[in-house]
Amino acid sequence: MTAALHGTQAASDWVKRWAHLVPAGQPVLDVACGAGRHMRHFAALGHPVTGVDHSPEAIAVAGAAGEAVLADIENGPWPFAGRSFGGVVVTHYLWRPLMPTLLESVAPGGALIYETFAAGNGTVGKPSRPDFLLRPGELLDACAALRVVGYEDGFLDTPPRFIQRIAAVRPAPGEPMARHRL
Repeated sequence: MTAALHGTQAASDWVKRWAHLVPAGQPVLDVACGAGRHMRHFAALGHPVTGVDHSPEAIAVAGAAGEAVLADIENGPWPFAGRSFGGVVVTHYLWRPLMPTLLESVAPGGALIYETFAAGNGTVGKPSRPDFLLRPGELLDACAALRVVGYEDGFLDTPPRFIQRIAAVRPAPGEPMARHRL
């Protein structure tokens, strides 16, 4: 793996913190997976994993962890129509028109774990275009139909960045108040 290839570093601390929300053995989808850092993390936890990215180089590396799908999810069809996942993971990626599809891909009892750049990030680096930065509370609004277990919207020092992140669960039928460990 090359250092310049996205997704070669360790799994996000946020993703690791909330990985337990994904039901044991359920499939996990890593959206904009890069080289598959979150695929590798969830595979090590015993989950079947799928990743999607537009980069052939990234998909070639990510494929070592599980199913790796080369697709342009911004301009082409959603490659997982009819499929749902016990976990949907998104980091450092935002394409607002895809948000409803991502939420629909979370199976009952499954979790969405999402972390990306937020408004204000342009004052410290890239991305800086508002199209790629979450507005205050945007993930909370998007996840209104899910049970939010964890949410943060603020600034991190190392590296300096504004981040918004959420961990939310789609209630399973008959378990509207399941106990989700913090």
